[in-house]
Amino acid sequence: MSSLSRLLSPSARPAPMQRETLRIRLEDGREIEVTRVRDPRARRIRLSVSERGARLTLPLRASLKAGDAFLHEHRGWLAAQLADHGDARPLDRAATTGLPLREACCPVRWETGRYSHAQLRDDGTIVFAAPAQAGPDALRRALREFYEAQARADIARWMPAYLAGLPRPPSRVRLKVMSSQWGSLAPDGTLTLDLALVLGRSSAFEYVLVHELCHLIHADHSRAFWREVETRCPDWREARDYFREHGRRLKGELHALLTG
Repeated sequence: MSSLSRLLSPSARPAPMQRETLRIRLEDGREIEVTRVRDPRARRIRLSVSERGARLTLPLRASLKAGDAFLHEHRGWLAAQLADHGDARPLDRAATTGLPLREACCPVRWETGRYSHAQLRDDGTIVFAAPAQAGPDALRRALREFYEAQARADIARWMPAYLAGLPRPPSRVRLKVMSSQWGSLAPDGTLTLDLALVLGRSSAFEYVLVHELCHLIHADHSRAFWREVETRCPDWREARDYFREHGRRLKGELHALLTG
């Protein structure tokens, strides 16, 4: 068998990752779920936290006992990382009394309605109406539509002030849940922004919009690019620091609310 044939043969394919969920009690008494993954590509035991929760990665040769000991030894670090991500909770009609929006926790009033939808009232209350039989997926879709509408309202309010001086406007604006980035600009001019931005400080959201619009002038992060950003958003460093301090929490909150 040739070298290429061996590489392409089914026996040469890497073993799939094995996943399971376990529970651990932290030093403060809380019980949390940790996803344990046995990854054939891993070279060492590793513990990580993202908006999807805690993950313990084991190489193929590592024993479960060694993994459990590593997890127990790093409970303090794990608690600190989870705190940095915020106390993210899923959307629950019986338990959700407030929802994050523009760096505030808006009170939620649940009502029975013909279809699932949420509206922001002038007093800052979010009225969430849904049929009595509506399931979690329907509620999460309604919440995502609500957040997208709020984000688009912000973008529509800010965008006109920044279009002057640009070689062209963005071809379209998309909102999506992004795992690491806050925004991007595609070669075709499509501007993509993280939906989690609407949960946080409005000035930080506006900075990300400005940042991506400036890529219509300079595709890189050269000094010329940052001069364009500075001209349009002199306080961009404060926004950057805000994301360093609160970014993971915002992404974690949105992930918990929209995925359960």
